[in-house]
Amino acid sequence: MENQKVICHYHFTAIVGQDKMKNALILNAINPKLGGVLIRGEKGTAKSTAVRSLAVLLPDIEVVADCKFGCNPHNRSQMCQECVNRLDCGEELPIEKRKTRVIELPVGSTEDRVVGTLDMEHAIKKGEKRFEPGILAEANRGILYVDEVNLLDDHIVDVLLDSAAMGVNVVEREGVSYSHPAEFILIGTMNPEEGELRPQLLDRFGLCVHIQGIADLDQRVEVVKRRAFYEQDPAGFQKTWKQEEEKLQQAIVRAKELLQGVTISEDILYLIARIAIDMNVDGHRADIMMMKASKTIAAFNGRREVLKEDVQSAADMALQHRMRRKPFQKPGVEEGKIIGIISHKEVPKMPKV
Repeated sequence: MENQKVICHYHFTAIVGQDKMKNALILNAINPKLGGVLIRGEKGTAKSTAVRSLAVLLPDIEVVADCKFGCNPHNRSQMCQECVNRLDCGEELPIEKRKTRVIELPVGSTEDRVVGTLDMEHAIKKGEKRFEPGILAEANRGILYVDEVNLLDDHIVDVLLDSAAMGVNVVEREGVSYSHPAEFILIGTMNPEEGELRPQLLDRFGLCVHIQGIADLDQRVEVVKRRAFYEQDPAGFQKTWKQEEEKLQQAIVRAKELLQGVTISEDILYLIARIAIDMNVDGHRADIMMMKASKTIAAFNGRREVLKEDVQSAADMALQHRMRRKPFQKPGVEEGKIIGIISHKEVPKMPKV
C-alpha cells in the first residue's frame, strides 16, 4: 500500500507580524456575530494565507452527517427544516466531526450560484420544494472568503452581508420560498488600488483592518526564512509550530465559553458613545461593533469585564472604515485622538432629552 501524502498547511501562528489582521480574524472566530472582517491592503501581505490557515487552526465541529447544510446536531435553532422534521419524527440524527471549511467565492459568481436555486418545474408538478444548494449553503458554520470583494457586483455583496447578518439564506422564486441556515464568518480582502467599496457596503462589515508590507528588516528576513522552511520541510515546519497552534486553539475555545458571561459597565458604554461622537462617525453601528468587539477582546484575554484598553483595541477595528473622509484623505483612525478620549478619568454623560 502506497503511503498517502500528508497535506501540511501554513500555520496561522507562523505568520510574521500583521497583528491587527490576525487579531481581527481571531475575534471573528470567537464571536461570529461581529459581522465579519474586511482586510484592506496591498498584494503579497499574507491576506489569503491568514484566512486559509485560520480554518486549519479552529477546532473540529460536529455536524449532521447526511445534511447538505452541515447543521448543528445539538441546537435546533441552527437546523434546516429537514433536520427539524427528522427530529420531530423521533429520528436520531447521525453525527460526524469535520474541520471548519473555507469556501471561496469566485469574483464572477452569479446570484443563483451564491444563494442556490429552486426547481420550479418540480414544485409545480409534485407540489414539493426541491432546492439546489449554493455557496451560502456550503459556507454554513464555516468561513466564506471573498478575495477582491471590491470587484464583486454590489448586489452580490448585499446578499452576502444580509445572510451574514441574519444567519439565514432565503430564496424566493415565483411565490415559492425556501430558507436554510447560513451562519458563517465573512472575510473579504481587497487591494484599495483596484477600487473601493461603496460606503454603505463598507459600513456593514463588522470590523476592518488596513495592512501594509513589513518595513522592519529583521522581520522581512524572517518572512523569507519561514517560507523557505515550509516549502523545504513541510512536516518539520508543522512540528515546529504545532505547540503554538494548539495553545492559540485552546485560547479561542476558552474565550468562546467565557464570552456569554462578559459584562460591560455603563461607564464603558458612555465611553464608547463618546468615542463615536468625537470621531465623527455616521449612525450607530460603530457603537454596537465597539461594544461587541470589546467584550470579545475581554473574553480572549480571560476576563469577565470590559476594560478601557479593550475599547481602545476595538475602536481601531470598528472605526477604520466608518470615518468620514475628505477627498484624497488616506484611510485610518487617529489613534492619538482615541487615546486622548479614553485617558479622561470620567466620560461626561449625555443629558437626557
